[in-house]
Amino acid sequence: MDLTGKVALVTGSTSGIGLGIARSLAKKGCILIITGLGDQATIEGLEKEFKQICGDGAFYVPCDMRSRDSVHKMCQDISKVHTNGVDILVNNAGINHVEAIEEYPDAKWDEMISIMLSTPFDLIKFFIPFMKKKGWGRIINISSMMGLISQPGKAVYSAAKSGIIGLSRGVALEGAPFGVTCNAVCPGYVHTALVDIQVRAFQEKERLSSYEEAKNKFFSRAPTGKAVEIDQISDLVLFLCSSGADSMTGSPIVMDGGFTLQ
Repeated sequence: MDLTGKVALVTGSTSGIGLGIARSLAKKGCILIITGLGDQATIEGLEKEFKQICGDGAFYVPCDMRSRDSVHKMCQDISKVHTNGVDILVNNAGINHVEAIEEYPDAKWDEMISIMLSTPFDLIKFFIPFMKKKGWGRIINISSMMGLISQPGKAVYSAAKSGIIGLSRGVALEGAPFGVTCNAVCPGYVHTALVDIQVRAFQEKERLSSYEEAKNKFFSRAPTGKAVEIDQISDLVLFLCSSGADSMTGSPIVMDGGFTLQ
């Protein structure tokens, strides 16, 4: 697979799944635009890393994804450097807050929906015209198995993640005549900092003596008995960017070790 020269924007790409996806795309020749949280040293280090792999067209762009004004500014900043927009858009940025619906803070609802649904909408709206004009584009939305099922305390997370699946289907229909595909990847539990919070809560709830025991039991709830790996998700994203996936669009693609089959 050769993606040389394709410009890719991956949100939430300073750590976890997003960073794994960004590195995989860079190795295949993409010019990466990264954005996400992190201290100055981390961000500067990552920007240097991607510039070394991709050239000067790669850069870090700051963005507060709770703010539409900030998202719109990011789009403008990118288009000043890459006047033909991006070729690959990976909407990966996400947060979580687990709490019963009657206790759920309104501000958290707003934050979750802004980051995981409104921002992908805004980015797709801005960049898809460039893709249509070029006759090629890949939009990959990182949803979750929680977009297909749910658990106590995760109603809002599930709402956002199921919403992105619906958005992906509609965008897929609009992009299809122009060579633009849009799919939703639905991972199961991946050992990231976001999931680690849930592992520690699981340890406390189950009164397990060690973190390692809690981690093993937490991830072994999938039929495969293990966590989904970041590299596996990255490989799936690479496939969706390939010519082999030209006819795959509008699909919620589940990679959860069989968790949702139970």
